[in-house]
Amino acid sequence: MPVKIHDGLPAVDILAQENVFVMTDKRAAMQDIRPLKILVLNLMPTKEATEAQLLRVLSNSPLQIEVTFLQTATYQPTHIDPLHLNIFYNTFDEVRDKNWDGLIITGAPVEHRAFTEVEYWDELTSILDWAQKNVYSTLHICWAAQAGLFHYYGIDKRTLSSKVFGIFQHSVTDDKNKLTRGFDDVFNAPHSRHTTVLYQDIIDCEDLELLAYSDEAGAYLVASKDGRKVFVTGHAEYDGDTLKKEYERDKISGLDIDVPHNYFPYDDTTLKPQVTWRAHANLLFSNWVNYCVYQETPYDLDELDARKQISE
Repeated sequence: MPVKIHDGLPAVDILAQENVFVMTDKRAAMQDIRPLKILVLNLMPTKEATEAQLLRVLSNSPLQIEVTFLQTATYQPTHIDPLHLNIFYNTFDEVRDKNWDGLIITGAPVEHRAFTEVEYWDELTSILDWAQKNVYSTLHICWAAQAGLFHYYGIDKRTLSSKVFGIFQHSVTDDKNKLTRGFDDVFNAPHSRHTTVLYQDIIDCEDLELLAYSDEAGAYLVASKDGRKVFVTGHAEYDGDTLKKEYERDKISGLDIDVPHNYFPYDDTTLKPQVTWRAHANLLFSNWVNYCVYQETPYDLDELDARKQISE
């Protein structure tokens, strides 16, 4: 799939080296089709790496997608050149008057804090409320999944005794759902978090469906019954070396961190990590794009306004 992104974004060169087809604004203007418009609220400190990761998994489809990156206005990140944000990112005020086919909200390294103590919590909840009427389907990743479950359904996160860190095995709990179409019965996915949501809290919520679960890592894939809210508690989009970089960073910082589970061959950190989740990652994102967005969203996004007025 051609992913349409801003000319000059560093991810263009990274993905081109991997033979991932990306389309700049200039080339896309020559095609007479309506691309899916996907907004990405990037809360990760590693902005450029996350951009490439998400664009990579979004590329596994024949559909054209126009990606717009969004930053918070109430918090200025310190791990990225402000010029990069000024050139390639928008704020919520710059996009809120439009409708969007899809929204992706990334994880964020703020899980040790209560949701309401996060600097941009009020801004995030405004976006979540706005998305219910202005976005057809929203995909929440890791901390954003926990934040969404808390805001929409009152399901709070729980602190774990030790970090869920590594590659964990998951089982599909509903193989009839469109999001799990084509999934293996058992598949791997990365996790990196200190908190979780309880299985029973999800099961007790009548509006939610648990689609995949891990005995070790807990609930993994959860969705509202209409598919318009999707929650992924792990990081399927991670690169092969992302957990390695996190592990080395924490070791250098003197933190008590275990070797990532089921990641390095023989748990030998001098060996190259084994990527065992790439196929699942591509299928998860392509299923979301295809079944939750493309086949459901109106061709004319202005129709979302009509639906909004009816619901009001």
